[in-house]
Amino acid sequence: MSKPEGTERGGQSNSDNSEEKDWAAVKALFDNAKTTKKPRPPKPSNAVTIAVSSRTLFNMVTERKVFEEEGLERYVAHQLELEDQPFTPGVSFPFVKALMNVNARLRELYPDSEELFDIVLVTNNHAQVGVRLINSINYYDLTIERFCMTGGESPVGYLKAYMTNLYLSKDSKKVQEAIEEGIAAATMFTCDSENELSDTQLRVAFDGDAVLFSDESEIIVKEHGLDTFFRHEKEFENKPLAKGPLKCFLEALGKLQRKFYAKNQRISCPIRTYLVTARSAASAGARVLKTLRSWGLEVDEALFLAGAPKGPLLQKIRPHIFFDDQMFHIEGAQELGTIAAHVPYGIGQKYHKGKRIDASEAEKK
Repeated sequence: MSKPEGTERGGQSNSDNSEEKDWAAVKALFDNAKTTKKPRPPKPSNAVTIAVSSRTLFNMVTERKVFEEEGLERYVAHQLELEDQPFTPGVSFPFVKALMNVNARLRELYPDSEELFDIVLVTNNHAQVGVRLINSINYYDLTIERFCMTGGESPVGYLKAYMTNLYLSKDSKKVQEAIEEGIAAATMFTCDSENELSDTQLRVAFDGDAVLFSDESEIIVKEHGLDTFFRHEKEFENKPLAKGPLKCFLEALGKLQRKFYAKNQRISCPIRTYLVTARSAASAGARVLKTLRSWGLEVDEALFLAGAPKGPLLQKIRPHIFFDDQMFHIEGAQELGTIAAHVPYGIGQKYHKGKRIDASEAEKK
């Protein structure tokens, strides 16, 4: 019997083999380039890819004002005039630096491994602005080799091609679009003041319902009240919750954590994860922990607040990023200096501080 067209021995397609050869050629090019100081980027299929927008990585408030008040042509001219002046750091900058620190530790333990964070700059800026972005990245010695500059078009359509594990933007509509495409994403907000963050450990904090998990339980809270919610969670304690939009990102973090555990470095692991949930522990906590266990995942710390404000506790944790689906938790975190990112998913988008809001108000939130 003849071999199916487009396949080779072992079931690998010709296109896959071609990609492997192309990647090997790129690897050889980087390995032989004696003048490069930065490590070559990992192969996308092996990496944990974090896509950040230019407006989260750098502070571009002034530039945004020029664009909105004077138009595109003046905006591009302004960027060209200041091409050699680096941008100041933006809200996702500390997170990106922490990712790079984890990479440095991984390379010490696994010199040949490509299971690393790969940071991609994703922006709808025009290519003419690229030189200033490149100059800024080199000024701060960031390892960002992949760019996606779409010249005014939404970059969301490219995220799957970049094999994105997490997308961070200041544009809530693009974030919503990414989530609808099944990509973990969040909208970042600038804090007036920021807590001092660890420079040796990446700390990531997650809300539970409608972030790591689906909003199925949150729907019961909103529509039927806490008593019904507690009965429901007790009844279905052994039934895992469905996955939420950021479950895959926690999974990616866990994959890298286990590489440190394999080298007996659990205590000194440079990645630490936190579950920070408004759930009560005794009444509704078991289902959450059993769900994580059923997924083969874990968090380093699980904090059940029983409805208490999250801001003061997050101020103690000092995460590089905190993900939540409800804006009043985001606002409370920001007030105390925590870098927070909103996940626009689930029934929580129809409520604010426990009260249902109409469609126009929801759009503003």
